[in-house]
Amino acid sequence: MYREFPLPTPDSPVALAPLAGITDLPFRQLVASFGAGWVVSEMVASQEMVQAKPGVREKAELGFNQGNTAVQLAGREAHWMAEAARHVEANGAAMIDINMGCPAKKVTSGYSGSALLRDLDHALTLIDAVVGAVDIPVTLKTRLGWDDALLNAAELAVRAESAGISRIVIHGRTRCQFYKGNADWVAIKAIKDAVSIPVIANGDIVDTKTAKKALSASGADGVMIGRGAQGRPWILRDVALELSGQVAPSAPQGSAFIDMASTHYDAMLSFYGDELGGKVARKHLGWYMDISQPEPALRKAVLTQRLTAQVFKLLPEALAQEAVI
Repeated sequence: MYREFPLPTPDSPVALAPLAGITDLPFRQLVASFGAGWVVSEMVASQEMVQAKPGVREKAELGFNQGNTAVQLAGREAHWMAEAARHVEANGAAMIDINMGCPAKKVTSGYSGSALLRDLDHALTLIDAVVGAVDIPVTLKTRLGWDDALLNAAELAVRAESAGISRIVIHGRTRCQFYKGNADWVAIKAIKDAVSIPVIANGDIVDTKTAKKALSASGADGVMIGRGAQGRPWILRDVALELSGQVAPSAPQGSAFIDMASTHYDAMLSFYGDELGGKVARKHLGWYMDISQPEPALRKAVLTQRLTAQVFKLLPEALAQEAVI
């Protein structure tokens, strides 16, 4: 994979959030090549993984020597959560993350994700099952609560810590907020004060400025960046270095930018195959072109061309005139 700069230490307080359809193995490897405390896979449905439903295991594919990767599991039944945890540990996962924060209706209607905030007793059965099934660290990602009337993340955090959870990530919104309004970093402080395990702040953190504000308001031990890394896989490195008082290197430009994007494109084609990989890659290439800002006709050609060899030929021109970042 593309690697230009030395990595921050594994204890870096900046992590990559799980993003559906985005944080696959090629993207996680690219982000990790610049430097990240840890990276998290797309959310994987536990039962579907164990039963080897098409496309599900690929979401959690780790490759070898991905030491800072957590596979995020979701589910509502302790049996399937435990079985999935055993599977990913056996296949090399360094960490397992339990999703109790996804707000999507298709997830919460199945009593998974943030729906578990409405029944902490049941949520704890899932945590107990996963922690008891594996010997690797288990973390938890959740929200402030279901809605403004049920802000129970602190209670969940206390119980999760007692059950063996080693770190908790809090998105500073309730489930019913989805992604509307602003993340409430101040509210995360109540969770931080309630437990002794590390607490990570998430939500609306896209750069060093917002990371500093989130850490100051929440007292958290670190931050998790999601959408801010789209098209900018180096941003976690920059934030980690700048939080420690160092100066971040310049973002890739010129031939380095073209090489990075082309290598990422090739990795997606290798991982998914040309047909599916070409489709998956379009959003990433679009984010890269948001930086380079090619002519509209060239941008359209890159995003609509089905022949991958032709895309490779177009990329140097499409990415050649990147703006100052």
